[in-house]
Amino acid sequence: MSRASSRRPAPARTVKPKRRPQAKRQRRPSILDHAVARMPGGEATVRKAAAWGITAAVGGAAIALAGWLGVFGLVGTAMAEGVGSLGFRVAQIEVTGLKRMDANSVYAVALDQRSRAMPLVDLNGTRDRLLEYGWIADARVSRRLPDTLVIDVVERDPAAVWQNNGQLMLIDHKGVLLDEVPAHAIPRLPLVIGEGANAQEPAYQRLIAAAPALRPMVKAATWVGNRRWDLLFQSGETLVLPEGEQAAANALVKFAQMDGTMGLLGKGYARFDLRDPSKLVVRMAPEAAAPAAGEGAPGNDAAPAPDAGSNKTGSVDTGARGVV
Repeated sequence: MSRASSRRPAPARTVKPKRRPQAKRQRRPSILDHAVARMPGGEATVRKAAAWGITAAVGGAAIALAGWLGVFGLVGTAMAEGVGSLGFRVAQIEVTGLKRMDANSVYAVALDQRSRAMPLVDLNGTRDRLLEYGWIADARVSRRLPDTLVIDVVERDPAAVWQNNGQLMLIDHKGVLLDEVPAHAIPRLPLVIGEGANAQEPAYQRLIAAAPALRPMVKAATWVGNRRWDLLFQSGETLVLPEGEQAAANALVKFAQMDGTMGLLGKGYARFDLRDPSKLVVRMAPEAAAPAAGEGAPGNDAAPAPDAGSNKTGSVDTGARGVV
């Protein structure tokens, strides 16, 4: 075999075809892109909102960290003040629930802080100071970042006016002192008089509830000797009740029944005494005169009028209506 014939033919080179450059696909706008485009300010508004969100998150984390470390520690205080310098300081106070109490008192308590930095605002201490006011039954104090302190107040409702030593005070149904009342502006509320009468307000409400027909006729109630009640009626008479809550309620119910059948009120009497439940002792008003025989004499159902004069008294058997 010749040398030339022994050579193998060289393999043919394969040339790869060049890829044609593909045209870039145009990106279709997403729903989010449409929403951003429709927003006032477009992307600039979104960037600002995102920046505020990040700042609020960082501030919230710093507040939580400062609280965990103890805001009264030097490090915690410095961190909290740093958060405040970023804009997290009390700049607004929002108060809800006030109807009668002066709002300036609430603002004064809210602003009485060691620092206005939001992490350093003492929420519990602020609430405790607010509860020292009689008007406030409950309060909730919270932060609303970045710069608002929110105070939700629940007020007490006035139930009566308490008079003691010439001073008039509004009280609620539990006897809590609410506020002073000027003599020329007394509201249309029950009047309780005497030392300790405010603390007896719940007991008085139970007493008058035993005879609801008499409630609109009672002008004032006096707590006597820290043991019993005297009731003053709109028509000028005084009803003396016995000691003990149940005994007083029973006597008041009995008097209401007698007034309903005998018409005792508005007939010139000055005083009714039921401290002895078995009989009603009556006293005429000083200016009342004894009716002449056969002229204006009380009927058989009325308590016989004693002789005129402030010291003249008579008594009626509360069981049989007879004179004793």
